[in-house]
Order: sequence, then C-alpha cells, then structure tokens
Amino acid sequence: MAEQPARAKRRVHRGRVLHASSVTPHMIRVVLGGDGLTGFQAGEYTDHYVKLLFPVPGVAYPEPFDMEAIRRELPRDQWPRTRTYTVRAWDPDSRELTIDFVHHGDRGLAGPWAAGARPGDEILFLGPGGGYAPAADAHWHLLVGDESALPAIAASVERLPAGAPAHVVVEVADAAEEQKLAAHDGVTVHWVHRGGRRVGEALVERVRGLEAPEGAVHAFVHGEAHFVKDLRRFLRIERQVPRENLSISGYWRTGTDEDGWQSSKAEWNSRVEAEESAALGAS
Repeated sequence: MAEQPARAKRRVHRGRVLHASSVTPHMIRVVLGGDGLTGFQAGEYTDHYVKLLFPVPGVAYPEPFDMEAIRRELPRDQWPRTRTYTVRAWDPDSRELTIDFVHHGDRGLAGPWAAGARPGDEILFLGPGGGYAPAADAHWHLLVGDESALPAIAASVERLPAGAPAHVVVEVADAAEEQKLAAHDGVTVHWVHRGGRRVGEALVERVRGLEAPEGAVHAFVHGEAHFVKDLRRFLRIERQVPRENLSISGYWRTGTDEDGWQSSKAEWNSRVEAEESAALGAS
C-alpha cells in the first residue's frame, strides 16, 4: 500500500472560468476550462493538486508566461504568489477542471479570487502533483481531515473499493458546511462540528473513539498541522500503523499563510519525524 508521490510538473496551464457556485456557505466551486488546459492530465491519484499563481500587483511578467524565467530573472518578492489546491474533479473529455475553495471573507488570496470569479476570468497554475489513492488491498480505509482536505476526501470516497469498510471523519464549522459524499454501504461518514473549539480538537477526539475494523488500514490524514501531528502520533505510535500505510501531512498551520507554512514545513516535518522515531525506539 506504499504510495509513490509525484512531483508537481513545471508546465504552466491557463484555465478560463466556466462557472462558479457555492457548495456551502464557506465553500466555493470553480470550474475551469478552455484551450489552456490542453495537455493537462489528472486521475491517477485522488489527492491531485495544482499550484495557483497570483501575480504581484504592478509586476510585468513575460509573455508567454515562463515561470522558470521569472525565478531566474526577477527578485523573489516579485514572483507570483502560489496557493495549493486539490483537484476536486477532472473531466478529460470536456477538459473541465473543478476546484473547491474555502472562503472566509476578504482574507487570503485564493478565497477572495474564487468569490469574485466570473465566466471568462483566467488563472495560471502549475501541476498536477499528487501521491495518494485508496489502496485496493487494504482491509479498511480511514479518511480524516478538515475543510482544506474535504475536496481530496470527497474524491477519495468516490474511489473507495466496493465493499471495503471505511471511516470518513471530517471536521467543519457547523452543520451548514456538511456536503453529500458518494459513499457506498460499507462507508461510515462522521461529521464533526467545530463550534468554538480549536481546529482539529474535536476531530482528534472522534478519531480516537472509533471502533476500528480488523486488519490493515490505509489512512489519509490531512489538514491543519497541529491536529495532523496529534493523529500521526496516535496512528504510528499507539496503533503501530506502518508508515507506508499512511498519507499524512499538514496542508496548513494556524497563524501563518501558505508562504510562511511552506518555508517552515520541512523543518516542522523533520522535528515530527525525529520525535516519532524516538518514541518508536523507546516502545
């Protein structure tokens, strides 16, 4: 069940907004199309992601757009800002790419862009990358995350092997943020409402309280870095789940934007892995 992560390809794609709609009060769905998606490919993984490119105001970029030339010739503070988003769906026949955005007012770059997206608007992006899809040989599956991981979880639920038991645990703000998932009869979906609690606190409690089926699990755990760290320790150390059976990583971290998180993520991960190794060695 070992996953083989794929690096995001450096080719720049240009998507044109076909339509945008609200999925829930804080989730916006944008469908991109157009000739700029010729050559785009996705489907091997259910956590495929793209890196959206937001130009720095006032900076002139080369045409045709060349990300490598920009990085080579412009100072770093003039590079386009990148924001990573999961491919919710990709239709290769119609060349339509669906991306879901969490939106909290005017904060950030991508959420406000999605809220204002109109047919004909264009956006550049790199990708796709990815590395996870539900393993066919797992005895059962565990999919866990917050709103940021919900698009990948929803896509993964659609690909769960028929009849395979699965627990899907998703934390959202409240009942209005729940979505209909295409779950078969063996899948149990747990919606956890955050309310006023810290992100992930209620989620960790629910996962710890699950009655796990027998046999080997294949787990996907993504979202806010602090609760991901807690669940990684629970699964790896307390439950002794092999590392190759886990797709687990922080998509974001409370108190920092993606630029800050990406610059510190490698150090964070190294620290978590060192703590994990020490705990496993002592057990």
